[in-house]
Amino acid sequence: MTQPSIHTAADPSGWQQRDPALLPRLLLGAVVLLLLWPGLHFSELNPGVLFDRDNTQAMGTLLNGAWPPAHNREFLELLWHSTLETLAIAVAGIALALPPAFAAALLVTRALSRSALHRRGQPSLLGRSLRLPVRALLVLLRSVPEIVWALLFVRAVGLGPSAGVLAIAITYVGMLGKVYGEIFESVDRRPAEALIGAGASRFSAFLYGVLPNAAGEMLSYTVYRWECALRASVVMGFVGAGGLGQQLELSLRMFAGNEVVTILLVFLLLVLVADQVSRLLRSRLL
Repeated sequence: MTQPSIHTAADPSGWQQRDPALLPRLLLGAVVLLLLWPGLHFSELNPGVLFDRDNTQAMGTLLNGAWPPAHNREFLELLWHSTLETLAIAVAGIALALPPAFAAALLVTRALSRSALHRRGQPSLLGRSLRLPVRALLVLLRSVPEIVWALLFVRAVGLGPSAGVLAIAITYVGMLGKVYGEIFESVDRRPAEALIGAGASRFSAFLYGVLPNAAGEMLSYTVYRWECALRASVVMGFVGAGGLGQQLELSLRMFAGNEVVTILLVFLLLVLVADQVSRLLRSRLL
């Protein structure tokens, strides 16, 4: 008994065995390359500067003194203090951002609107007029990078971790408020509808019908943002906001390669610990 040929009269070339999405993917790849080229051009990316004689000498000077890492007692005590500052900046910044972000999320979400709960179409004009200014404020807060806020607060409150805490708090109000609001709107609304139908207030419907379903995603995103705040606090140290970043900037300025290596190792350990803490929280609470 002969096997039927895969080449049919309607498809003599065997095109049916090929990926039907191949051509669209090739076109999409070509579009991406066309868009990437102007970006590389306007960013003035030039890998050749890494091999410039002056630059290689400067990197060589830094690397020559990079080993062994600095481990004298005075420097380690200073590093320990900077590490605690970095942790404090990240934790305090997130703690300050959480209450206003949660309040803003309640204002911008349609999860509590009767039009959304009862699926009666567009929200009222009053509801939209109240949400639009809050949404615009959240856009403004998160559109300015943390380091720019840090520069402004360094001018306002002076050098130190206070500027970093305020910068993280303001930026993360915008980020957390936006995402919390989207989480509230994406959860199943049927429990809230049932509570409203039974005569409960909208706040009770949110508290018992929306929040329990959204708590897991909110916790996961909050922990992720805390990890981001930890890294951001190091970057903001370069503009005088305290922590490991400020110490790293001083060591780089003095071409103390062994101190730079020690600081990077401490920061690597800090990120690993933060990752383990976030995994533990997710596994226990989600």
